[in-house]
Amino acid sequence: MKEMNGLNNILLSTAYLGPVEYFASMSNAKEVTIEKQEHYIKQTYRNRCLIATANGIQSLTIPVIKVNGNRTKIKDIQIAYSEKWQLLHWRAIVSAYSHSPYFLYYKDILEPFYFKEFKFLFDFNFQLLEELLGVLEIDKMINFNVSFELNPGNEIIDLRNTFNPKKKSLKYFPPYIQVFAEKFEFVPNLSIIDLLFNEGPSSVDYLKKIVPGSVQ
Repeated sequence: MKEMNGLNNILLSTAYLGPVEYFASMSNAKEVTIEKQEHYIKQTYRNRCLIATANGIQSLTIPVIKVNGNRTKIKDIQIAYSEKWQLLHWRAIVSAYSHSPYFLYYKDILEPFYFKEFKFLFDFNFQLLEELLGVLEIDKMINFNVSFELNPGNEIIDLRNTFNPKKKSLKYFPPYIQVFAEKFEFVPNLSIIDLLFNEGPSSVDYLKKIVPGSVQ
């Protein structure tokens, strides 16, 4: 176990509209490196996110093409467009958050990504990330690794597989009012857009309250 405090160098996987703790780790880090050389791992935040809807939690998954089978590097994973996933994702986001306090404020940042085709998942995720970091006023230089290291050493905290939609975070997330609060209890650590649409400019302060604690 390592103690995750502020001002560390961290190594993250790519993520599609990553969870709140993904962005919290970035906001508290000194340096950020995103893994570009690993083999693609399915059923992770690399190509899916979780949002709160009128029917409960919904997983939005980007269909992908593994050009080299199971040994395809994440940087080479292509996005499949045989399904109209962009339309489905955007409709789900609008349905879930159109009545949130800050939906109109941020929707124009996200909407273009659902009407433009990107060849590679990594590029799509990273351009979305850049937009979100700008909105959150998280000013970080993002680095990319040039080779894969199973054990990157003691100078960097390896968070590549720490955040997983199938694993419940052990961190404490202060409750905030979500769109369907009258129907459901607070659901922590959803996609960053859940926090943004509901908390707006206060989101960056919220992120700073989360990171301290232990990580694998």
